[in-house]
Amino acid sequence: MTTPSAGVTGTLITVAPTGAEHAKADLPQLPTTLDEVVETARRCEAAGASLVHLHIRDAEHRPTLDGGYLRAAVEALREATDLVVQLSTGGSVHDPLEQRLTVLDAEPDSCSLTCGTTNFGDDVFLNPWGFMSDLYVQAQEREVVPEFELFDLGHVHALARLLDTHGLPYGGKVHVDFVTGVPGGMPATTAALMAGVAMLPAEVTSWSATGIGRGHLPVMAAALSAGGHLRVGMEDNVVYRRGQVVQHNDELVSRAAELAATMQRPALSTDEARTLLGIKERRPGR
Repeated sequence: MTTPSAGVTGTLITVAPTGAEHAKADLPQLPTTLDEVVETARRCEAAGASLVHLHIRDAEHRPTLDGGYLRAAVEALREATDLVVQLSTGGSVHDPLEQRLTVLDAEPDSCSLTCGTTNFGDDVFLNPWGFMSDLYVQAQEREVVPEFELFDLGHVHALARLLDTHGLPYGGKVHVDFVTGVPGGMPATTAALMAGVAMLPAEVTSWSATGIGRGHLPVMAAALSAGGHLRVGMEDNVVYRRGQVVQHNDELVSRAAELAATMQRPALSTDEARTLLGIKERRPGR
């Protein structure tokens, strides 16, 4: 079994503030405008996040992969925060593959790269091998660090195939995130998470875990106890506790940071996160 994150005493906390699934009309507190996203990023950085995973919305609060919106968000977050800026290349499940590749044109620090097709509720999240391979190579060429998203155990095998075929990503580090609890993917249980960790190829240098909905807390605890890192945010979970809806993403980040500190693995700074992930310096004036 590989031991990614060995020697790392802190915890990378990723915040995924918006996603592509929730409607603004149902959750007015969901950050969808650029001003809201920047305000959220600032507060989440102060609470302990060091990376922000972004899905972008248009003027009608609908998911979009429009290059202008993406570039504006990346530039605004670099001006306002020191967070590692990661753009989703998943978009919504309805976005065409060709448009999803154009996300790299916005020059993010990092991008998501989902390692296989998965059922996503009643929909299908399409990630065929050719798309995965093209995205990986283009990320290497543009010096963007991918985060490999794993929704199922078969995706771990696909990750190994990508590394065998194309070598290491830019920066030489391999960071993965287990996304658990999506209907159609791996369940949000300790057993499923540990099965995935046991399968990780030796090239993996760090891993994190996401628990969707009710899996949020159990998966967080399991990841921390096993040396993993955390992703939280309203993309994945909008209930803070039974009967209490999340009002701001920093509530989820603060709880993650508190638990990490209790486990004596305090939240990493943004500079520590950049070192962990092998991020290219793109911040203005640096």
